[in-house]
Amino acid sequence: MTTSPCDVGDPYDTAVVGAGPAGLAAAVTAAELGVRVALLDAGERTGGQFYRRPAAALGARRPEALHHGWSAYADLERRLRTLREAGRVRYLPAHHVWTILPDGADADGGTSGWRFHALAGSRVEEERPAQIRARTVLLATGAYERQLPFPGWTVPGVIGAGAAQAMLKSGLVLPGRRIVVAGSGPLLLAVAGSLTAAGAEVPVMVEASSYAAYARRLPTLLRVPGKLAEGAVHAGALLRRGVRMLSRHAVIAAHGTERVEAVTLARIDRDWRPVPGSARRVACDAVAVGHGLVPQLELAAELGCATRRTPDGGVALRVDGEQRTTVTGVWSAGETGGIGGAELALIEGELAGRSIARTLRGVLAHSRHTARAAARRARMRAFADLMAAAHRPRSGWTGWLDDTTTVCRCEEVPAGLIKEAAGELGAHDARTVKLLTRAGMGWCQGRVCGPAVNWLTGEDPAAGPVADRRPLSCPVPLGHLAEPPESP
Repeated sequence: MTTSPCDVGDPYDTAVVGAGPAGLAAAVTAAELGVRVALLDAGERTGGQFYRRPAAALGARRPEALHHGWSAYADLERRLRTLREAGRVRYLPAHHVWTILPDGADADGGTSGWRFHALAGSRVEEERPAQIRARTVLLATGAYERQLPFPGWTVPGVIGAGAAQAMLKSGLVLPGRRIVVAGSGPLLLAVAGSLTAAGAEVPVMVEASSYAAYARRLPTLLRVPGKLAEGAVHAGALLRRGVRMLSRHAVIAAHGTERVEAVTLARIDRDWRPVPGSARRVACDAVAVGHGLVPQLELAAELGCATRRTPDGGVALRVDGEQRTTVTGVWSAGETGGIGGAELALIEGELAGRSIARTLRGVLAHSRHTARAAARRARMRAFADLMAAAHRPRSGWTGWLDDTTTVCRCEEVPAGLIKEAAGELGAHDARTVKLLTRAGMGWCQGRVCGPAVNWLTGEDPAAGPVADRRPLSCPVPLGHLAEPPESP
């Protein structure tokens, strides 16, 4: 076991979990204001999902061509490099934090700090237990895609919309040559645009919701003209490249054996039920599908942070004007407080970093700048809530399923078995369905199938892994739990 000053009672001022836009902005801002920061991330490089970059071995000459808003990230990366060289930020890549525990009590009986346990290593076979200590916590753990199953969604070539973009950004590869992009949410426009710009044919982009909902909140739209322009640019590029855009439609089935060969599209009503007689087939060799994002809140749930209901029917952390959660000493920034995109995440990260510096160091700097950032955050959050409400999944999507459709991919549990458990066997909640069917017991622990299982059970779709306070936020080998952890 290796030791370090951190291991014998010298904690960092704050530990930031997640090096995406929010975490990176928070770490840099706090460190520049005198806070000693540890920045932990499961990835091997900063940027998170949004600023993914190709591996150096691929020799990409212009990785910024795959992104918008690259200059903001480049500036943060430059500042981080300077702070690391000065010893003010300790950057710990390939560190997957699996639990955060109280580390002592203060004079008032509250928590005086936190102990972070992580799996360190870029490969499973090389992972080792590690830990650090910090006085405060900033959660910037991001989000993962929401998937709603349909017949054929497990056929090779059917992948998440975000996964298709990740393949392109990090591997410079396309999931296919003729790709149907489908689901719901603003990510679809960006994904379809990236794929077509890289040379793929996208015969159709299928949106389950209607963009008419935006028009009913015109004042909110006018307060974020940059977002309006961004959407217009994406839509214009798709039209120039011959991409047909269909709203109030969904992919209700994928066809193929060794590889997807076609999908069935159908018009859907306001509750997302397929309209009889509207189905038609579209040939393709890949499908990129996703229905928005879900905040990754496992660590926050274990810490006891309170949540709020979001306009898309999900949950996110409840934070105050300085990005503080309901747990003393714990802040949140980015998608953990509600899905809002990279620009909002950057603003929230900066505000959280300033709040941490004020709390720990008494720093009161740039009050006007902070006020402007807070006002901009309010406008961006209002727009994010508008998007969430406009693209909220509706319960009628379960009409896409037949009894043989796989819902839990990890344990290969079909929809029929879940319906039987919830009906004939009398299960009234997802936990009981899980015990009867093993749905949600696999490697992902219900992150992929959770919302679908809840819908089929008749439970709140927002319930799932986040509703349960678990001591482990990810699978951890028993041997690592028994080993004494190292200080990185």
